[in-house]
Amino acid sequence: MKVHNFNAGPAILPQEVVQEAAKAVLDFNNSGMGILEISHRSKDFMAVMDEAQALVKELCGLGDEYKVLFLQGGASTQFMMIPYNLLPQEGTAAYLDTGVWANKALKEAKNFGTVNVVASSKDSNYSFIPKDYTVPADAAYFHITTNNTIYGTQLQTLPKSPTLYVADMSSDFLSRRHDFSQFDLIYAGAQKNVGPAGATIVIVKESILGKMSRVIPTMLDYRTHVKDGSMFNTPPVFSTYVCMLTLRWIKKHGLANIEKMNLDKATLLYNEIDRNPLFKGTTAVEDRSWMNVNFVMNDASMEEDFKKFAKERNLIGIAGHRSVGGFRASLYNALPIESVQALVSAMQDFEKSKA
Repeated sequence: MKVHNFNAGPAILPQEVVQEAAKAVLDFNNSGMGILEISHRSKDFMAVMDEAQALVKELCGLGDEYKVLFLQGGASTQFMMIPYNLLPQEGTAAYLDTGVWANKALKEAKNFGTVNVVASSKDSNYSFIPKDYTVPADAAYFHITTNNTIYGTQLQTLPKSPTLYVADMSSDFLSRRHDFSQFDLIYAGAQKNVGPAGATIVIVKESILGKMSRVIPTMLDYRTHVKDGSMFNTPPVFSTYVCMLTLRWIKKHGLANIEKMNLDKATLLYNEIDRNPLFKGTTAVEDRSWMNVNFVMNDASMEEDFKKFAKERNLIGIAGHRSVGGFRASLYNALPIESVQALVSAMQDFEKSKA
């Protein structure tokens, strides 16, 4: 059965990656053991970690001043680790509040110092990205969330920062090209575009670490994981392996081509939302996410009918988040454009059925 997987995360992975990972579960590198069973300190897995870290740096165009970590605890743990490591007790951090996860990040930072919310679209249910604001140059760091999965907004142009620059890229990391070198720290839960749930990727410029006077618990100190190459404790072995395979897949296709495919998918679906009289978008047009397309029906009483209509066509995971309602189609890297075409066709057929 062909299923079109629009889940927001954990999300669709490239089929060739899934097939290779499935083989490795049974026998990894002809070792007679599966990837789930091997030692994380074996030569075979050390090679996986080394390649995964190198691929992240290569795809992002970053040099040796950056360290790549594969950690656990999701982006939510990073909400705490970042201020623990970068925000002095007497200091102030600047945050751009563009969605639920951005808001959770800034709330966590308030436990460590002062937070300056430079702009927020919370009062408008996060339906747009604020544009006119100033980032204070004396802030300890400036934090942004590049894509907002729940509300379907995305920073199409990244703001500049006069201070240390931190980005949560969990839901659009390696979905498009950026000047990644403008950031001092990037973090991303892998389960959107880069791998399965269980691994959190952190890219950090080593020179920004070790500036705090506070005592940082060993596991929450980035220097611990830099020093031991993400091997201080048992890393997420299987998740890291699947990330490595997915990073190979991204490199094979090229990030520029991945970006074009993602834009083509988003354009196709947004064009139908704008054309079809039964549907409408929920966010400012200029801030529409390429990754998470949110839309509702002009007549909300039809929504349950369309959900059933879509399910009969094996369109899975399109229910909107409870904060927004309606529908959400996540168009991550591995989702083929044929799946978007199937959703568009369903919207058109539903329109005809109501004519």
